[in-house]
Amino acid sequence: MTEPSTRRPPAPHPAERARTIAARGGRAALLPSTDHPATAGEARTSPLLHHVHADGSATVLLADDHPMVAAAWQAPHGELTAMLELADHAPVPLREPVRGLLWITGWLRALDGPAAREAVLAVAEQRPDPRLLDTGHGAAVLRLDPASLVLADAEGSCSVRPEEFALAEPDPFHPHEDHWLRHLELSHRDVVGMLARHLPEGLRGGHVRPLGLDRFGLRLRVEAEDSDHDVRIAFSRPVATASELAGELRRLLGCPFLATTQPS
Repeated sequence: MTEPSTRRPPAPHPAERARTIAARGGRAALLPSTDHPATAGEARTSPLLHHVHADGSATVLLADDHPMVAAAWQAPHGELTAMLELADHAPVPLREPVRGLLWITGWLRALDGPAAREAVLAVAEQRPDPRLLDTGHGAAVLRLDPASLVLADAEGSCSVRPEEFALAEPDPFHPHEDHWLRHLELSHRDVVGMLARHLPEGLRGGHVRPLGLDRFGLRLRVEAEDSDHDVRIAFSRPVATASELAGELRRLLGCPFLATTQPS
């Protein structure tokens, strides 16, 4: 993880970055409450499926016999505290592949009957997945209502209020980002090399990799011998379409505006 230098390029608002991590639907881990006797000894678990909704709540599928399911049913008021951790992995292989983390802490409640069916249908509308068919056939449906959200990425670490999260939108390029960056890594190393010429002198000997892309700019990871450095190359203005993005990338190859973040 990195800390920003005194010169910071424009970047998406933390709530927008959090929404983008949630929308990517990367790897998740559910961490149970430590103050409930049924889950105090339980380790983090990977849900069978998870989906974060626009309001910051999350629908989670766990095996019927998972201790957290029983604990949720038996908890006072039918809910217990838990945290869902979402890891945002880079689309290209890196020695430090996690480029961001989002933690959603709140109240976990088990659902059944109409409530469970409604939750599954809401997920299916946004993210059709055959694992949803396991509901009621070995998989239980739980809902996590958010109390707080915390984001940590190369831009910094901060809390995000649930209402901020709900008002934000994911980055417009997130559905295509992985494909574009893998294509850049595999088929256009010459372009990466051209961008690398604009790195600070001390970073030019490292291995430069495409790390991220958003409406504010392109991010590179420099894997140096001693440590990793994340670099943001800012666009001249935020972009919203593929044609605007192409224009900004052409501009960057000619005259980039560059700012870096240094590792902690």
